[in-house]
Amino acid sequence: MTMKALMKTDIREYPVERGKVRDIYYLGDGRLVIIATDRISAFDVVMENGIPDKGRILTALSIFWPQELDRMTKIFNLPIYHLIATGLNSLPECFKGEELKGRIMVCRKAKPLPIECVVRGFLAGSAWKEYQETGGICGIELPPGLKECSKLAEPIFTPATKAEAGQHDENITFEQVKELLGKKRAWQVKVWSLQMYKLAYKFAKKKGVIIADTKFEFGLVQGKHTFLIDEVLTPDSSRFWPVDKYESGRDQ
Repeated sequence: MTMKALMKTDIREYPVERGKVRDIYYLGDGRLVIIATDRISAFDVVMENGIPDKGRILTALSIFWPQELDRMTKIFNLPIYHLIATGLNSLPECFKGEELKGRIMVCRKAKPLPIECVVRGFLAGSAWKEYQETGGICGIELPPGLKECSKLAEPIFTPATKAEAGQHDENITFEQVKELLGKKRAWQVKVWSLQMYKLAYKFAKKKGVIIADTKFEFGLVQGKHTFLIDEVLTPDSSRFWPVDKYESGRDQ
């Protein structure tokens, strides 16, 4: 492990797309190599400095959660994760540098669905702002008198658009999701998202962590099969609060 933050990878043998945190290389055979750097993104802006080994933590969590969710339940038909492998043996030599160990996920290539599947168990962030203005979130009416960071009676599905780089996502209603994806796929990703959040929330709370909300992403593999893609239940896609410090009525 190194104490120097990895801000950018430079593998010139393959085409690359750079997200706010991850560098994605296309192998040309239906596989992607996703490398989590140590970049920090806040409010869709990439910071100048990174956190050493942050990318390794994000990768470890995205590998852990789909396996743990599958282990915890055989009742639900949870989505298939796009991960193929985490080892470097099957990859070309250019991906086998020491600085890349623990950062790489080899994944199926998928076409991302045009929405963010957000699940909220607490009233925080943009949800709190929208509730103050409208009394609800994404067209879902909520009880009056809730406080900032109040726990909701039941987790709710509050989807958002996928904004272009430098822009902010915008909350949308489930009716809009059905228009974008079709009714069957819209219900599919909603049910999956709520199931995964509820399972993860129970698991994390036993460990002293509240998952206040999270964002899942889905994509189509071979144009028809819906897979869970991207990161899963990481600090970059979720709000994590310590159970023993939580108090409604204030920002955590």
